Parts: sequence; structure tokens; C-alpha cells
Amino acid sequence: MEKDLLLFNQLVAQLLEAENAAPVAPFVPASDLLDTLDLSLQEEPLSESQFGESLKELVLHTPRTATRLFFNQLFGGRQPKAVLGDLLAVLLNNSMYTYKVAGPQVGVEKAILHQICEMIGYGKSGNGTFAPGGSMSNMMAMLMARDTKESKARAAGISQKMTLYTSEISHYSIPKNAAFIGVGREQVRYVQSNDLGEMLASDLDRLIQEDLAAGYLPFFVNATAGTTVLGSFDQINPVADVCEKHDLWLHVDGAYCGGVIFSEKYKALVDGIDRTDSFSFNAHKMLGTPLSCSILVTKHPQALYDSFSNDASYLYQTDGDDYNLGKISLQCGRRNDALKFWTLWKALGTAGLRRMVDQEFLLADIAREYVRTHPDYTLYSFDNSISVCFNYKNVPPEKLCTQLYEHSELLVGFGNFREDTFVRLVTINATNREQDILNFFQTIEQAF
Repeated sequence: MEKDLLLFNQLVAQLLEAENAAPVAPFVPASDLLDTLDLSLQEEPLSESQFGESLKELVLHTPRTATRLFFNQLFGGRQPKAVLGDLLAVLLNNSMYTYKVAGPQVGVEKAILHQICEMIGYGKSGNGTFAPGGSMSNMMAMLMARDTKESKARAAGISQKMTLYTSEISHYSIPKNAAFIGVGREQVRYVQSNDLGEMLASDLDRLIQEDLAAGYLPFFVNATAGTTVLGSFDQINPVADVCEKHDLWLHVDGAYCGGVIFSEKYKALVDGIDRTDSFSFNAHKMLGTPLSCSILVTKHPQALYDSFSNDASYLYQTDGDDYNLGKISLQCGRRNDALKFWTLWKALGTAGLRRMVDQEFLLADIAREYVRTHPDYTLYSFDNSISVCFNYKNVPPEKLCTQLYEHSELLVGFGNFREDTFVRLVTINATNREQDILNFFQTIEQAF
């Protein structure tokens, strides 16, 4: 083990040196991958030097998501204290289903969940779990809503057509999850949004009333805190009014920007969060922990238990249900995703997490101001979002993003809203500074 840790440290040093010299990894076309790197698996073991060289080649050709020129996805950067926690979780290798095998790590997870419940107004009675990604967090919320509305569904299955509601620009996991839980993609109703990408509560109410009149059973509304492209925040209070009127479960998908709950300045973007039934966010996005770290909390812990508990005498042999987290988990075996967030939070404090979120919005403000004041750019997004959507000159955004990627200059993606397609810059890396944003635009201008 000590020898392998030495190799690991060597690889880390080489990666950090490469990131500093070239923030974007060498481009390898997908069609050339197996010719460029030897990824084959052989019968006989490699020598230590051959093994080390093979790993080095793989590491140095992998996209560099922690550098100042990675703006492609809704994550980025590297928080050392969180990396430390993730490495320790790998080394300890606990599964989080029982206190017997996880021990104090159960307390780590519970401490995070209870603190978040307090922060958003669920109080001491709220509870939650860590899920394998934002999509699965949404599915777990949907399942709790289904089972709350139709209690026989868990045992006997769905007995009538159930309908659910989400913004027309919400995450693609919603129709997938509707299929997974037996409701069906065709029962998803897409609510219109305004010009800022916010769900229209009036249209939501209209759709629900139409379904009630048609004999359907509405059960779930998904609002979004940070839509995938525009970074829009649905206004929770008007949506909550509609949900309370019709007795529907309200979930807020904060996978992208739910981390605003840590910011005094920006938490108003999720006003009304205390009126929801469940809320999820990804700490591996705004809060910079390594992938993946997805958190789901609910105001109704009994619903969490009812939907996901199952007895297993070979597993739950000691301690109470409160400390056997498998009773409220989607999975059985589950890696410890809480520790890396706990080490970050413990080291930086809530104040440190607040500064991270505020820094991301500051970077977005800098980027928007640059776009607004340069005539070659057209802005498509708005304030209070960490998605900055723009076009440069008349360069098609698909061409711009692809060429920058293939030339190993920077990584950024494109998106669309209604009739417009544009470059989408996400300022989700809190380790970036103003000069990194300016360098981003200078790279584009030099390339085109």
C-alpha cells in the first residue's frame, strides 16, 4: 500500500504540473482513443514501471475539470479539504447502510442533513439522505409524493392515472423518473415559463384543474432552483400556493444552484423553501466537493421511511432505525459521500461556504458586464444567475465551442432557450478570479 501511495503522489504532482502548464488536456478524438492510449487488458501483470507509465498517460489525457479554463459543465474547480475527505472515504471504505459498519460516519451524514433542514426551515423533525446524483434525488422525491398520494402503490401498484408537473425547461430527469416509477412519460405536464425561464404558477394551476376535470390524480410538482441552461429560479411561493390549493407534493430541484441557501445575499432566490415538501441540491456543484455529493431532505421523514425501508435480518442486526441509514436509502450498499462535504464544511465553516457561493455570483456579474460593454457580444441571460449566456460576433455557438475544445484552448458548452442558441458560461468554480473570466473572453477573441 505504501508503494502505491507513493505512485499516487507522483501522479498527483505530475497532474498538477500539467494543469498549471496546460489547463486543457490534449485533445483526443473519440475515433482515435484506442489508438492513442493502450487501454487493453492483458493476461500477465505489468511491471511496476509499465503500470505507472500507463496510469500517467491515462491521467494526463483526461479532461481537466479543476482548471481555470474548464467552464463546460455545472461543476468545476478543486477544494482541497473536500478532496481530503473523499480520499479518506475511499481508504476507510465504509458502506453507509448500518451503524455497525459505518460507525461515526453515520453521525457525519446526520449532522449535515439536520443542519440543512434547520437552514431551510424544516426544523428538527426534517430528515434526508444522500442519493447517487441529482436525478436520483428527484426520483426519490417523486416516489415519496406518489406513495403519499396513493398509499397502496408500494404494494399493489398504481391504480389510476397519476400526473405530475414541471417547467418546460426543467431537468431531463423528470420524464425519465416518471417512466421509472410507473407513472409514465405521457403523464408529465410541462408548465409554461416566462421570459426569465421561471415557471408560471397560473399555467400550473390551469393544467392541474384540467387533469382533475379529466379524472386524473395529480400528485407532484417539481420546481427548479437553477435551470440547467439559463440558471433560472422558479418563484417558490406562487407555486406553493397552487400546491397547497390542490394538496400536491412540492419538490425543489436545486441540483445546480440550491447551494444559494448558504448565502445571506442570494438565499432570497429560494424564498418559500420552507413551504416545500422536499428539496435537493448537489454539493459537487456550487459547493465544489468532488463528484458525486447529492443531498435530499424532506419535511416528512415518515414518508422517506415508508417509501424506502425494507426489512433484512441479514443486514440490520444492531442499533435502531435512526442509525441504520439503509432504511431511508435508495440503495443498499452505498459509499460515504457525506465525508468530503463534512471535511469541507468543518474546515471552512458556514462562512467559508457562503463566500464560495457569493464568489460565483460575483464572477457571473463580471462576465455579464464584459458582454454588455463589448459590441461584438450579445447577451441572452440575466442578473442573479451563474449561467452567462451569450454569442460572439456571428460565430455559431456550436462551432465556437467545438473548435475551442478540439484545439485544447478551453472547454465551454452551448445551450438554447426558445429560438435562441448561445454559448453558456457557468461561473461555478469558486477558485476562479476576475482575471480568469477576462482570460476566458480573450481566448475566444484570439481564436475568432
